[in-house]
Amino acid sequence: MGRGRPGAPRDVAVQGTGGSSAVSKCSAAARGYVRDRFLELLVGRRRRRRAPLVHRGYYVRTRAVDHCVQDFLLKTQSHPRTQILSLGAGFDSLYFRLKDMGLLSHTVVYEVDFPNVVCQKATLIKGIKELSALVGDAEGERIGATTFSGEDYKLLGVDLSELSKLQKALEEAGLDSEVPTLFLAEVVLTYMENSRSDALIQWAAEHFSQACFVLYEQMHPEDPFGRVMQQHFSQLNSTLQSLAQYPDHEAQRRRFLQKGWTECSVMDMNEFFTFCTPEDEQRRVQALEPFDEYEEWHLKCSHYFVLTAAKGMKSSWTPLLSNMTVPYGDGPVKVAGSITASVCGIHSEVAGLRRYGHHSALIKPDIILTTGGFGEEDGQHCRMRNFHVLIKHEGCWKAGGVKKENHGKRWGGRLYHTVSCLSNNLALVVGGRTSPSSAALGMLWLKFPESCNALDSDGITVELVDLQPVAEPAALRWRHTATEVMFRGEKYLFLYGGRSAMQPVLGDWYFLHTEELSCTAEHLEWPLMLHNHSSVFLPNEKELLLIGGGGNCFSFGTHLNPEPVSLSFSNILTSH
Repeated sequence: MGRGRPGAPRDVAVQGTGGSSAVSKCSAAARGYVRDRFLELLVGRRRRRRAPLVHRGYYVRTRAVDHCVQDFLLKTQSHPRTQILSLGAGFDSLYFRLKDMGLLSHTVVYEVDFPNVVCQKATLIKGIKELSALVGDAEGERIGATTFSGEDYKLLGVDLSELSKLQKALEEAGLDSEVPTLFLAEVVLTYMENSRSDALIQWAAEHFSQACFVLYEQMHPEDPFGRVMQQHFSQLNSTLQSLAQYPDHEAQRRRFLQKGWTECSVMDMNEFFTFCTPEDEQRRVQALEPFDEYEEWHLKCSHYFVLTAAKGMKSSWTPLLSNMTVPYGDGPVKVAGSITASVCGIHSEVAGLRRYGHHSALIKPDIILTTGGFGEEDGQHCRMRNFHVLIKHEGCWKAGGVKKENHGKRWGGRLYHTVSCLSNNLALVVGGRTSPSSAALGMLWLKFPESCNALDSDGITVELVDLQPVAEPAALRWRHTATEVMFRGEKYLFLYGGRSAMQPVLGDWYFLHTEELSCTAEHLEWPLMLHNHSSVFLPNEKELLLIGGGGNCFSFGTHLNPEPVSLSFSNILTSH
């Protein structure tokens, strides 16, 4: 899928990204996200099952590209001939899907990639009857860079960074600069040096009288997700070269306008999914697999964009704007005051705060207990089974020891639960899950000494006590809230919302009467990734302590906030 100079190790690595992309698209098709029976023929034995988050990412990518391509074909159907030029096409199945749908009656598709990639694809097509039948009779001898040639399908083996060679190869293959032409580049130009990709964009605008361009790429390199994303591709020796100069969609829009395109629209993938995907299609996709990684999903979508540009078209070509309505706002947001943030350095060898999807509770005036979540434990990324204690001592937060007793199967390394401290020695755990497809884990007590010193060498002992199935239906949920309320002098827990294995959204609520449930048997990496964290409000200090947080960064890796952060609300609370 990417470009560089042939023969260099980087070129081999970049080609590998195209193969990996095809495997991911094939996995998404196998689960019903996209309808494409040709991908498995082109991928062959390389098929792998990907995670639901990856499936959704490749679904919205395919949906966006197909939306733009089909809009181009619809708007140009009155022309006797049109062209699609797919740059760095790899093992993509676009031609076969369009041909199978009967959408190429007057359109020729040209695909360009490295010569060895094109040769592999040509061999596959010739050897698979279902593919060769769609192409029809292929022309005989290879001519120049044209490795495979059918009546409406041409495969060219040429390096995109060599613009003069590319232009010559396309002219020899019959590409007509006077015919309406769609250029398509899915995560391709970003692997090229900016001077070379800019030259290609400008050449397309200047050389073709009626042209449209669809670009799908990454953006926002400087936040935690962007850094993990860049590191992932750098480790693959496939550096994303465009991000430094074109870090966001506005920079990309200016890039195209400055290179000769007369109109340009850009959407991130959150906007595309919301405004350009019908609601019934959204519901269909959401029902395909158990899924609750919505923060990671929206984060991934905010780091990819689809861009459309045009010049010389008889009517304006803006496929990204036709279905978009701008949400109505109530006016500017009023600023209540300022909040200062500072690093909470933890001087201890006790690990365990690099996690997300956990819960933190103030069990004593200066002691915070953190449980569950996903993070680093014993050198591995996993569901966290160990508890963690933070102690305020002489104005500083320190890590203390904690020992669990009776930690049977009921704990299970749960995520997205709540912990409510109900007395001097009891806290109630409600809900949580291990995987999105599993039933929630119900309730249990955490029992700890009424008076304790977490700085002792033995630390705090926390006993896990199973509950009888009292109010169990209320607890079979995760990603909910549990809020302590007082009514007529008695304490209740108000449980609201969340989701279950069967219901993606729960709108019910419960009041749990706590008496009936009594137990009888140094450097901060900015900006933070502010989701999946826990927080504890310290009323005496008028501070909010943020603990952990982070998430999966698509298929690139995981970001975990390294240290707790204290947010001071003294300015706001004093002014009100």
